[in-house]
Amino acid sequence: MNTPDVVVCDAKPLRFLQRFYLIEVFKGLAVTLRHFLGNLFARKYTVTVEWPEVKREYSERLRGRHILLTRDDGSPRCVACYMCETACPAECIYIEAEEDPSSTVEWEKRPRVFTIDLLRCVYCGFCVDACPKEAIIMSRTHEMAFVTRGEAIVGLPELLQKGPVAKLDLGYRPYFGAPRSHISLPVPVRSVAPEIAEGSPVGR
Repeated sequence: MNTPDVVVCDAKPLRFLQRFYLIEVFKGLAVTLRHFLGNLFARKYTVTVEWPEVKREYSERLRGRHILLTRDDGSPRCVACYMCETACPAECIYIEAEEDPSSTVEWEKRPRVFTIDLLRCVYCGFCVDACPKEAIIMSRTHEMAFVTRGEAIVGLPELLQKGPVAKLDLGYRPYFGAPRSHISLPVPVRSVAPEIAEGSPVGR
């Protein structure tokens, strides 16, 4: 059995001045100063966005807060198959199923409990990819703040689709359609009215 060659990489010993780390500190400060002066005088744009008065535009593929789509009668499209719960690497989705009495198919299920812990979620989009009914998608809503951990655990009332799909701020989903914007440098931004920026509710 052939064993792979082992390469031993020994760190170079520090020189006398390097042991005080002063030169390295000044090198780091020089990099910071160079970028500061470049942003101040040289560049035509800066990567800093003056949030919340100005907000940058994000891609349609942004993975934000989840949305459970509904059918025409308002019932959830989810059939409680547990595929998203199984695929979730953070184990932040919890589902309890029950029989759907309004279904024309025998043994059709619907979620009695569907919760997502938004503080535990890593927003990877695996739940969207795993869903066979395209019942769960992700919006571009990513500005969320919670006072308690319990507020971060959202259920069916918060997750269910509210209004027509065309009016939702859609993010990561199975079908993206034609791109609506092209993100390039300088980063496109949009201004926000002061009264909206100051008094907007969290998670809207």
